[in-house]
Amino acid sequence: MKAVLVEGLEKDYGKVKALKGISFEIKEGEIFGLIGPNGAGKSTTLKILATLLRPTGGKAEVFGHDVVEEAEEVRALISYLPEEAGAYKNLTGLEYLRFMARLYAKDEKKAEEMVKRGVQIAGLGDRLRDKVSTYSKGMTRKLLLARALMVMPKLAILDEPASGLDIVNAYTIRKTIKSFAREEGVTFLVSSHNMLEVEFLCDRVALINEGRIVESGTPAELKEKYDAENLEEVFMRAVGVEIPEPVGGEGS
Repeated sequence: MKAVLVEGLEKDYGKVKALKGISFEIKEGEIFGLIGPNGAGKSTTLKILATLLRPTGGKAEVFGHDVVEEAEEVRALISYLPEEAGAYKNLTGLEYLRFMARLYAKDEKKAEEMVKRGVQIAGLGDRLRDKVSTYSKGMTRKLLLARALMVMPKLAILDEPASGLDIVNAYTIRKTIKSFAREEGVTFLVSSHNMLEVEFLCDRVALINEGRIVESGTPAELKEKYDAENLEEVFMRAVGVEIPEPVGGEGS
């Protein structure tokens, strides 16, 4: 069974067409990247798959469940981490994980199992006993990723998971995502405007621009097809943007 199936998906905001009939699919256990510039339609797509927005047209399914007609079934299978997500600042990190675990778990034993897993994923050590208000952006993002993954979703939907983080925190988050995909079989849909980062993280990618999918495939396939050094060059060639010549020369 496909983890995600999107066919002809459209979303209008009044006269603005955010999605213009996009289609893609994600295999179970895969890390799939939806990449493109800001305003391309990435977050809109993720919100539709997370059952937070209703599409204007087309269809989307998560593990065979329609995101509109079977929204409750979809929500039981996914975990969604928005780009601008925040944690309750007056709680400690541990209190936050316990609070969220009780929302998902069927009993106290399951909740404690989730919290134990969340503590391990977060990797914040004794800082979990401090209030979230004292955390850096990187620490907060690690805590939120732990919240998203401790429930062991079949599909984790992550919007710009490492946006604005330093190299160390971004690396840690990428490593955690890869580990859960490979060792736990969690399927990931990751959106990002950072194409170089996604190239190292994702098994396959779809390039989206102005509400349309312009290309898809593995990073290696796309680089070979467009004779490009990286996915940034692939994207520019796919949308017809001329790649500028490097500045400088002899004596520079």
